[in-house]
Amino acid sequence: MDLRQLRYFVAVAQERSFSKAADILHIAQPPLSRQIQHLEDELGVGLLDRSERPIKLTEAGRFFYDQALQILGRMEQIREATKRIGRSERSLFVIGCVASTLYGGTPDLVRRMRQRWPDLDIELKEMMSTQQVLALKEGRIDLGFGRVRFNDPVIERVVLREERLVFAMPAGHPKAHGTTPLPLSIVGDETLILYPSEPRPSFADEVLSMLGDRNLHPKRIHEVRELQTAMGLVAAAVGISVVPASAQRLRSYDVVYRQIDDERVVSPIIMSYRRNDLSGRIAVIKELIGEMYADRPDWLQLSDNTLLVP
Repeated sequence: MDLRQLRYFVAVAQERSFSKAADILHIAQPPLSRQIQHLEDELGVGLLDRSERPIKLTEAGRFFYDQALQILGRMEQIREATKRIGRSERSLFVIGCVASTLYGGTPDLVRRMRQRWPDLDIELKEMMSTQQVLALKEGRIDLGFGRVRFNDPVIERVVLREERLVFAMPAGHPKAHGTTPLPLSIVGDETLILYPSEPRPSFADEVLSMLGDRNLHPKRIHEVRELQTAMGLVAAAVGISVVPASAQRLRSYDVVYRQIDDERVVSPIIMSYRRNDLSGRIAVIKELIGEMYADRPDWLQLSDNTLLVP
C-alpha cells in the first residue's frame, strides 16, 4: 500500500466513478482500476460496490476512506510544516468558521490565542459547517466553528453554547419598533430570507426544521448564499430574516433586530477538531474559551445564551 493508491482510492470514492476519477487524476481508467484492485487484494476486503451506478463504498470502504483522508491530510501537513521550518517560518494554525461566528467569539478567541502563542501564525478561513468536516479530515484546517450538528467517527464536536436567534427587519417594517419579543408565527405573513442556499445541510435547514417543528410556514422563502447578502436584502425591505443575536454587530443603521418570544429558538456554536489531534493545543483553547466566557464580553451580552463551557 502506498500514498499513490490512497490518492487514487480517495478520488474514486469522492467521484463515485472510475472514469471521472481518472479524468481528475489525469491517468487512464484501466491502470486506475488495477491499482484499486491491487489495494483491495492486499487488504483482503472489497472497498467498492461496483454492482451499482454510481459506485458505492462498502462498510469497510467507508472506514478506509476516512482513514485515507487523514493520512493524506497529515502528509500534506508534514510537507508544508517542513517547508516552513526550512524557510525559518513560524508554525501555522488554521481555523475554519461560519461567517456569523466572526461577529461573536471567534475574533476574541484568536486574540487570546495570539497572546498565548506569540510565535504561532493563526489563519481564519470562512467555511460552511459541512465543509469543515472534510477540511479537518484533509488537514486543511485545525479547528472549526460551525452551527450544524453532524456525526463523524473521526471528528470530535463540543457544543460551546446555544445562541438565541432574533428577527432582522427593515427599519420601516410595521413590527420593527417596540420592546416586546415577537412570536415566531409572524413568519406566516412574511417573505423569509434564508442563508446559506448552499452547500446543504446548513443554517437555513436548521431554521426550516425549527419552523417545521412548530408547523409554521413562511409566506414566501428567498434563499441567498451569504449572511451579508441576507442582511442587505432585509435592509432593502425584501423580507425579514432569522439570524444569530451576535449578527446585530454586522448592520444596525438600516436593520432593526427584535427578540423572539421563544427561548428555545436557538442555534448552537459547535467547535470541531480531529479526534486524534496530537498538537496539545485543543485543551488550551478550551481553557481560553472558558476564560473568555467568564469575562462576559459585549458580544456575549447581546442576547441570552445557554453557556456550555468545555
